[in-house]
Amino acid sequence: QVQLVESGGGLVQPGGSLRLSCIASGNIFRVNSMGWYRQVPGEQREFVASVLDSGSPSYAESVKGRFTVSRDYAKNAVYLQMNSLKIEDTAVYICYGFINSVSQKSWGQGTQVTVSS
Repeated sequence: QVQLVESGGGLVQPGGSLRLSCIASGNIFRVNSMGWYRQVPGEQREFVASVLDSGSPSYAESVKGRFTVSRDYAKNAVYLQMNSLKIEDTAVYICYGFINSVSQKSWGQGTQVTVSS
């Protein structure tokens, strides 16, 4: 069984920064791409950013230039550095990974990010 655990969420003022971490553990043979989604209550889960196994990053248009996704392959971890945060970035941020699979995502429980003055 595989677990993904996020950390680093919290309350921040507009214009501030946060860094999210997600570490995968358990019976892991291979980790393919990892990344982040976010979700606001009552809305669909929204893609934020990902890093392919090759290291190539991908971003939603709404976060380009403000967020940076990175991985630590040795730790089976993915990170999300969020700068210039906006009120509309408020959401639960959920880590995912294609772990031991190229077709099925494993998901974390999520960490709350609140941007408010």
